[in-house]
Amino acid sequence: MYRILKEAWRLGKVGASAPHQKSAGLFAHSATIRHVDAGSCNGCELEIQALNGPHYGLEQAGLRFTASPRHADVLLVTGPVSRHMAAALQDTYDAMAHPKKVLALGDCACTGGVFKASYAVVGPAETILPVQGRCPGCPPKPEQILEALAALCNDQVDS
Repeated sequence: MYRILKEAWRLGKVGASAPHQKSAGLFAHSATIRHVDAGSCNGCELEIQALNGPHYGLEQAGLRFTASPRHADVLLVTGPVSRHMAAALQDTYDAMAHPKKVLALGDCACTGGVFKASYAVVGPAETILPVQGRCPGCPPKPEQILEALAALCNDQVDS
């Protein structure tokens, strides 16, 4: 019982803003995200799924995931680009409307990670696409992902 009360105290009362939403004007406009797993171990995907929960409030921040690249503003790439996914990743990027931004999520998408020397890997996301944002970590925490998306979206407004 003590553990439950302690967790409730940490999270705050129902209806209160999430811990990451301290600055209200974090995102200047709403953006849609298309996620492509280019060959990851699914560690980053677990953290992305955590963003959809009520604690982080991704949609309250003006962000949402879409299934169609034609509706997306941001391409979220996880994992090193495998040889079999290189063409699909490029096709997804080409299908997006302008302006479009690419966020490399996790060490594998940023640098190739532990799969860097594999015969089945082309390399990090920037070998195939122009990457505007990076969120390193193995896997990065949801707070880090939100900060990277905020920086990318704020840059999108400025340019």
